[in-house]
Amino acid sequence: MTNAIEHFTARLTFETDVSDVHAAMTAGAAGLVVVDSRGAQAWAQGHIPGAVHLPTADIAVRAAELIPAGSGVVTYCWGPGCNGATRAALEFAKLGYQVREMLGGYEYWVREGLEFATPAGPQRRPADELTAPRRAVSCDC
Repeated sequence: MTNAIEHFTARLTFETDVSDVHAAMTAGAAGLVVVDSRGAQAWAQGHIPGAVHLPTADIAVRAAELIPAGSGVVTYCWGPGCNGATRAALEFAKLGYQVREMLGGYEYWVREGLEFATPAGPQRRPADELTAPRRAVSCDC
């Protein structure tokens, strides 16, 4: 039983989800920096409003100039089929940042009906009922 407790505690320490990140951003959580680790074309296609664009390959060189020391960093990439956010989180951890990976990535941000930024301005799609309740802020889990 101890192994299961340690496992799930570690997951909750180092992982978060779209709903929790959105709630933290909406509440203005102090010191929170959300980082999009995708490349320039993906960023331009759409990204989380307020996120910092810092591709994984640039983290070691540019993190200190873009992310204040002591910040709580949340990384995201495309979605659950991509481990880019995991690689980005590892790079931040190597630099000593407190970091979490956002499960679901940009895909689930959009699929849960949350606003995203594009060159044409803010956009939002209806929530996908397979990923989020239609009329509720979260699944209450």
